[in-house]
Amino acid sequence: MSHHDVVILGAGPAGLAAAARLAALGIKDIVVLDREGEPGGVPRHCGHVAFGMREFHRPLTGPAYAKRLAGTVAGIDIRTRTTVTAIEAGGRVRAVHPDSGPESISGRAVLIAFGVRETPRSTRLVGGDRPVGVTTTGALQQFVYLSRIRPFRRAVVVGSELVAFSALLTLRHGGIEATAMIEEGPRIMARRPADWVARLALGVPVLTGTKLLAIRGLDRVEAVEIERDGRRQTIPCDGVVFTGRFRPETAILAGSHLEIDPGSGGPAIDQHWRCSDPAFFAAGNLLHPVETAGVAWAEGRAAADAIAAFLAGMLPPAVSTATVKVAAPLKYVYPQRFSLPAGTISPLLFKFRTAKAAKGNLRLVGDGRELWSRRMTILPERRLSLPLSRIPRAGLTSLSVEFEET
Repeated sequence: MSHHDVVILGAGPAGLAAAARLAALGIKDIVVLDREGEPGGVPRHCGHVAFGMREFHRPLTGPAYAKRLAGTVAGIDIRTRTTVTAIEAGGRVRAVHPDSGPESISGRAVLIAFGVRETPRSTRLVGGDRPVGVTTTGALQQFVYLSRIRPFRRAVVVGSELVAFSALLTLRHGGIEATAMIEEGPRIMARRPADWVARLALGVPVLTGTKLLAIRGLDRVEAVEIERDGRRQTIPCDGVVFTGRFRPETAILAGSHLEIDPGSGGPAIDQHWRCSDPAFFAAGNLLHPVETAGVAWAEGRAAADAIAAFLAGMLPPAVSTATVKVAAPLKYVYPQRFSLPAGTISPLLFKFRTAKAAKGNLRLVGDGRELWSRRMTILPERRLSLPLSRIPRAGLTSLSVEFEET
């Protein structure tokens, strides 16, 4: 077993940002493990300009952004094509490389930054046939940007989160016609101007209140059946792109000793990015499906500050811990635990999402006493936050984020 100060699992924006920040703080014994052939994460597959303003103060394509990120960790041990197979108590990690075989690695601190994955057709309960031509945004981007393959000529995009509009740009780049974007809800999930861009700039019909009933085709996709305004319709196409409904990449964590939050599906953390085993930390989209690369990058840097404090013996120990709870219509909140005495190494907010649109009062309640409240409208799949500064520095046993609809 090799021993290191810090082991980072995942070489996407969060993992690379943490590695660069730790190196800048004087921590040199760092190992980064990633299963892909190159560092950079998902942005490597995104050819459109949507990255870099927060980090490099200029707009970049995904591949250019990934290359710039990789440049910030020059000299750090980045081990690509390495798959993590298990994590164990006390900062131990098991991994395998196709050439060198299995290995065991331990870190005084381990940062988990695996990221997320989209929900494929297989778990969406969509009926019909099983032809070739059904994919996710991530797979589409690999076809178009990495392999230079056009997998189909006319596609329907399912979903309207921000990533769905990335899929539209990918289709356009690959010379593929987007025949429609369909969304089951009454409005798009992304922020509102996005559907105007799709309709006016890209010429793509955006069909809200529309349910995908079935995919038709024997060898290849030939059409999809939808239901809209109580009527069944058929849209001819030879491809279907399922987008969004992200889930944390927790296959390894599911069988581990770390606590998993049932709301987010990712590891439960405290305000120091610390998991239930204090040798493990987590940051990035693993915690909150899903945010932009810039948000994941910023969280990686913040987690690095906490890890540096931990290695220096300056991270406050958890004398007691208050569990943070949410109830419907809220889906999850993080951090899910608040370690006392209160305090953070870097600024942090409670962040949460909701399952549906609603109006009412958002409240932060500690031990049955209201600490903070605000009247607001909440929308599904939007990141919302509230301040930690209202929390007493000691004596709490419970915290809850509540939303009272009015």
